[in-house]
Amino acid sequence: MGRAASVLLILAAAATASCKADRKLGTRSGAYAATVKDAIPRLERSTGLTFKTPPRLESKTRDEVRQFLEKRFETETPSGEVSGLERAYKRLQLLPDTMDLRKFLLALLTEQVAGYYDPAAKTLYVVDGAPPDIVNVTIRHELVHALQDEYISLDSLQKQHDDNDRQTAAQSIIEGQATLEQMGGANIATNMPGGWDRVRQLIRESQSSMPVFAAAPLLLQETLIFPYLSGAEFVRRFKDHYHDRSPLSRLPVSTEQIMHEDRFFGSEPDAPTHITLPAPSSGKKVYENGLGEFETRLFLYEYLNDQSAAVRGAAGWDGDRYLLVDTGKGDAISWLTVWDTSVDAAEFFDLVDTGLLKKHPGMRPLSASGSTHTYSVGGRTIQIRATDIGGRPVVLFVDVPSGTSPEIVNLKQVTISE
Repeated sequence: MGRAASVLLILAAAATASCKADRKLGTRSGAYAATVKDAIPRLERSTGLTFKTPPRLESKTRDEVRQFLEKRFETETPSGEVSGLERAYKRLQLLPDTMDLRKFLLALLTEQVAGYYDPAAKTLYVVDGAPPDIVNVTIRHELVHALQDEYISLDSLQKQHDDNDRQTAAQSIIEGQATLEQMGGANIATNMPGGWDRVRQLIRESQSSMPVFAAAPLLLQETLIFPYLSGAEFVRRFKDHYHDRSPLSRLPVSTEQIMHEDRFFGSEPDAPTHITLPAPSSGKKVYENGLGEFETRLFLYEYLNDQSAAVRGAAGWDGDRYLLVDTGKGDAISWLTVWDTSVDAAEFFDLVDTGLLKKHPGMRPLSASGSTHTYSVGGRTIQIRATDIGGRPVVLFVDVPSGTSPEIVNLKQVTISE
């Protein structure tokens, strides 16, 4: 979804540590210089990284920061990318048909914003007059981004396209490290009653201060929280495994690796299967991307309203790719998922089938075999199929306008590689 600066306010309630240190700095302006002066030495000790040049710190009015963020959003977020995501998620029924995703994300981005680090200008902008506790935690968070930017290109990471899962995984390190450090480092959970579960609860509880965020569909809420919350947990585990290494030195490549400790820290990291889809058999390709294990889990939850089933059903994920097609009669989507085992694929197939019937009580079956079920509902044809490609178990989910063939992707032309 891209980086939403307003999500920083979700994290404010979890900030419990203060910084005490001394260091000579370059010129700093305004009332926040002391916060920066205190924070930098602690961040350097905790991350093992050293500022080459601390960022400029500028205070701006809320309107100035909002205008800046809006301009950045318009110039750096391709309209085709947002439109493609919106149309694909609507076909997967993860977003309401009435949502204007670009407009909503812009409103979310600027909601109660307190500060933002701009990697292009190497400047940390803070809203003048914002509550001091919010400003302090925002400065600590954004200083971590400034430090990260001296070792990897934040701009490049933010501009990745066509691999949403990999981008979310990389973003989880960036935001997760900043979140963990703003809260006082890896020991925050041990210093708080209730431990890490309490940290998670505080982060979620504080979303009530953000009306736009609170009104967002489940998909947006969870994908925006994921890099901060699950990313912080991952960075904490990274520090446990590699005491002398920075998480920036080895980025995960999937949300699967973020969520499952053994998939990244095991003797053989589990990289996702690479899927190449052919051009559509009919219609015009509009957009192509993948969900990843985390969003596959959200897909199942949206249909089943059962968290344990959604977690279980997505756990065998090993790769996915979808193709959004303009058929002339409306959008169609063909979504291919690859699974670790045939048992995992069969479970996913059964859960999707159950979820469809639960979500659409009036859905009418058109045909069914052991491996392919086809339904009609609301002027649409939905088909799920379990099969294999090159010996790998796969499940295909297709949603097309009625009267359009579900065979919009020729499975014989799909290639799968490790």
